[in-house]
Amino acid sequence: MEAETVREYCLKMKEVTESFPFGEDTLVFKVMGKIFALMSLEERTLNLKCDPEKAIALREEFSEVIPGYHMNKTHWNTIDLTGTVPEKRIREWIKDSYWLVSEGLSLKDRKQLRES
Repeated sequence: MEAETVREYCLKMKEVTESFPFGEDTLVFKVMGKIFALMSLEERTLNLKCDPEKAIALREEFSEVIPGYHMNKTHWNTIDLTGTVPEKRIREWIKDSYWLVSEGLSLKDRKQLRES
């Protein structure tokens, strides 16, 4: 999956912003100020939040999925975007990450997100 495709998909979601807080190589996507995806442009990898049990299952199913690089390895996976993971699956995982992070927002922010 190409970096620009990931970027466009993430930015279509409600209340998502992008920035480079960790340097020019790492593009960060946030929903209402909370990180749900980090993409290394140089390494062509994508870090996504994931349910812990599902994270383990995905790592076992796909060699391109490993514990989150520089992240909590229980809750984050790193996906090699140059591998053979179908684009449809990556899109599902991005959406899952977005909703997992959204669930952790304050009640006020979750309400605003639903209304936007």
